[in-house]
Amino acid sequence: MCRHLAWLGPPRALDDLVLAPEHGLLTQSWAPRRQRHGTVNVDGFGVGWYAAARPAPVRYRRAQPIWTDASFASLAPTVASSCVVAAVRSATVGTSADESAAAPFTEGRWLLSHNGRLEDWSGARKALREHAADVPDARTGVDSALLFGLAVARWQGGASLGEGLASATTDLLAHGGGRLTTLAADGESVAGVVCGEPLWWRREAGGVVVASEPHGPDTGPDDDLDESGWRELPDRTVFVVRPGAEPETAPL
Repeated sequence: MCRHLAWLGPPRALDDLVLAPEHGLLTQSWAPRRQRHGTVNVDGFGVGWYAAARPAPVRYRRAQPIWTDASFASLAPTVASSCVVAAVRSATVGTSADESAAAPFTEGRWLLSHNGRLEDWSGARKALREHAADVPDARTGVDSALLFGLAVARWQGGASLGEGLASATTDLLAHGGGRLTTLAADGESVAGVVCGEPLWWRREAGGVVVASEPHGPDTGPDDDLDESGWRELPDRTVFVVRPGAEPETAPL
């Protein structure tokens, strides 16, 4: 399914995070190294970031492959942010093909990206839709929208970023489950849940990057990446990054 990343730290250009790494999201759109389901991620992409002028994130999404968008390639080197969520999409059969189905999804100050799929989207929607926030991105024609709506409802109710992700994931696991790995941000912190699809993290450039797969150096899928600083998070883990603090992990 999709590939995604999140960044929290000193401001970095979108180009530096998304396009420039030797095996970043740009390369992962056509040649992912560790993707378990699907072979390419050409069904759209999106980037969300926070700017000082507004509390809500800025979002740029398209329904086309990331390498075909000359406008984003021109924009990315000129925009820097201390908090970013970005994704390239491999669409699940039966979901919308337009850019509304591309992560990250947003409401208020929150961003969310989902890598995976719901096993019983229809059944889970019938059971849980009353518990999901009725916001625009939760109404899109993609299974990730239900997960997003559930998380937003928790956040609006006062849950922390990690708590909201964990609660939404637990609810879906009780109603069909699936591969439910997520990344989220609120402009001040980043959180992730590992559930069926991997997440890796590394300290770099004074901050922390979390991603579906390491974006460098150019090592093979069986190589030991310890020397490069990448660490894989265990499955069923909640991961939270806050400024000036050690990343926190907890069981889902």
